[in-house]
Amino acid sequence: MIPLYTTQQVRDADNYAINTLGIPSIVLMENAARSIYSAVIDYAQEFIKSKTVGLICGKGNNGGDGFAAARHFVNNGFKVFVISLGAEEELKGDALINFRIIKNLLNEYPESKLIVYQNIKDLSSLDDCEIIIDAMLGTGSRGVLSEPYKEIVEYVNKLNAFHVAVDLPTGLDLETASGETIFNADLTITLSEFKTGLFYGKGYINCGNIVKGSIGIGEEYYEKLIVNDYLIEPEDAFSGLPVKDLNIHKYSAGKVFVIAGSSKMPGASFFTTNTIMKSGAGACFLAFPNSLKILAQQKIESAIVFSYDDNGKGFLSSDNLKEISEKIEWADVIAIGPGLGREEETQIAVREILRSYKSKNFVIDADAIFALKNEEYKKVNLKGKILTPHHKEFADLIGIESKDLENNILKIGKDFAKENNCYLVLKGAPTIIFNPQGEAFINSAGNPGLAKFGSGDVLTGIIASFQAQSDDIEESLISAVYIHSLAADLLLNEKSEFGYTSNDLMEKIPYAIKFIINSFV
Repeated sequence: MIPLYTTQQVRDADNYAINTLGIPSIVLMENAARSIYSAVIDYAQEFIKSKTVGLICGKGNNGGDGFAAARHFVNNGFKVFVISLGAEEELKGDALINFRIIKNLLNEYPESKLIVYQNIKDLSSLDDCEIIIDAMLGTGSRGVLSEPYKEIVEYVNKLNAFHVAVDLPTGLDLETASGETIFNADLTITLSEFKTGLFYGKGYINCGNIVKGSIGIGEEYYEKLIVNDYLIEPEDAFSGLPVKDLNIHKYSAGKVFVIAGSSKMPGASFFTTNTIMKSGAGACFLAFPNSLKILAQQKIESAIVFSYDDNGKGFLSSDNLKEISEKIEWADVIAIGPGLGREEETQIAVREILRSYKSKNFVIDADAIFALKNEEYKKVNLKGKILTPHHKEFADLIGIESKDLENNILKIGKDFAKENNCYLVLKGAPTIIFNPQGEAFINSAGNPGLAKFGSGDVLTGIIASFQAQSDDIEESLISAVYIHSLAADLLLNEKSEFGYTSNDLMEKIPYAIKFIINSFV
């Protein structure tokens, strides 16, 4: 598991290096510049033909890193075009020193240029650059971009070049991983350590490949810091896999009861139920309307259909609770919600089930989450339970606009999980797991092909299956989320992200599990 740090922790590291270790700030900038040059050479080699690089440098230390990096490119035979957003008299400190160095150096290289930005026309020198490096704004930047940054980012984003961001893409607010106009990087070189805001929200969209640079501080400093955010690795998926004892039998291998499906959306329940069995559970029953029992029996592969008397309505109501109570008590985990329907009678039944079985393990998804809107979730005991909404479902659940959620996902997710003492799996790109202790685990696998009907139902099945087979909710959750996305990544070896379906995804789950096991055994 990779620890992720806040912007304040990274800024504190700079102060530690300067004030405690006694490293001059100009040395930190030089170390950063070397990292930038090395990372570009390592990760953009295939884009370097004419060895032409453009750098856009702001007025602060981020710009100073850019000026210093420009010198390394020049000294290694590159033609360099440096756009400075500040005139010499506007700069200060280490940024000014490196501005003057590159200014003097370029007197010896007439093919390279240093241009002080006046208007958008000055950016034309970047049009033919193979690589463009964004060193405009650093970690202290917040909110919406002002001019001239906005027009510069919009211009540069249209250029056919390999885009590199220093520390973070300009326009990205690292505190909330939000922003409107953001530099679209192919490579982000994060100085010092990985920062949380680079890996979710707009950071996930705009950062491209993220690699670590260095200012010259060892990892020992960061290992002492308190961390609440993590990036999930393949090793974590392996650690969270259920253990199969030699004397295991079908009822000790995990018992799951699925309450899902209706006449309007029967398919979701089949994805969830079949995935449960493909993920290793020993026994699974699907509670399903009796009027549709034949359909379910045709679609379910190895689980058993437990039909309840729906009087031809095609959905669950409170009248059915006595019928299904025995199986709820029997199960290690109850998965409730996929395709269940949103009839008022069904919503009432969902809330009654959750209130009546406070000590049972639940995976609450889709229509069961809908039933908890309008603060109904505060009237049931969510302690230890797992909720698996996508962003719109979660925003509706807690009564906020989707835009407000997108602008503060991490805080809102953490607050909800802590206040309700539950686990929140916020499905998206990427999926984020929140635990009751206020920690967040960001998934690192997956691709856009997951954005299809049924994908979330498959995830619900893996989560329910793994939880039924494990005593550790958090570890099994992390493993389930990663393997779900890994299955999607493995499908790219056979099909494009356009072409695979949720059925393909479900069928790939056993292979993803095997891939993880083979990777670490």
